[in-house]
Amino acid sequence: MKNTAIIIPSRLSAKRFPNKPLVKINDIPMIIHVLNRAKESCVGEVFVATPDEEIFNLVNENGGKAILTQKNHTSGSDRVYEVYLKELKNNIDLIINLQGDMPNIKPQTISILESLMRNNDCDIGTLASHITDKSEILDPNVVKVQVERPLKNEDFLEAKDFFRTKKNLNNGEIYHHVGIYAFTNVALAKYVNLSRSKLEIERNLEQMRAMENDLIIKIAICDGQPLGVDTEKDLEKIRNEMK
Repeated sequence: MKNTAIIIPSRLSAKRFPNKPLVKINDIPMIIHVLNRAKESCVGEVFVATPDEEIFNLVNENGGKAILTQKNHTSGSDRVYEVYLKELKNNIDLIINLQGDMPNIKPQTISILESLMRNNDCDIGTLASHITDKSEILDPNVVKVQVERPLKNEDFLEAKDFFRTKKNLNNGEIYHHVGIYAFTNVALAKYVNLSRSKLEIERNLEQMRAMENDLIIKIAICDGQPLGVDTEKDLEKIRNEMK
């Protein structure tokens, strides 16, 4: 069994930017842009995991497949796991958790990550892009990832750290973290059954739960700069780029 599914967690009640899945870019809701990029990657079946009927109806009306989930999940990965259990448990060995606020991600970026996971031994894979604006280093809205050495196109290196802000930036190479995760089915089940970790809570970064419990996360460099929309400023950047 070697099958992949993409599951996009999406909800209306994000604290920093409520209702952002519904904001329009080129007259298309953001969640539909993400859904379409996932489909275009052609790596497997695509689902949207949501607790909100408005998103559920919108996705299904636009040719997608949405699954209603519980409202009280503490992370997007928990929401993804619910859909995995409901729909995919006996057929899928690789699950891609694609954040629902990345409308400009390139389909080939998703397929590259899937290929790297198939050809390397790790629990979780994710992506990074180059930091072109140095102000992002100090911006707590931008999640960074640190690796041992500069990432080249064929690399899949183990992550040393994830952070929003950090005092000592001299030990390794820093990149802009891209909000996509590929889990083996075993790693996803293990991850969601772990308690929230100390650094996960302190940094508000759920990937720290994996690192603090010895799950291996590897990083690849991606083409372009997929942006997560966490603020109105991010939305303005995306709209300008996608005109």
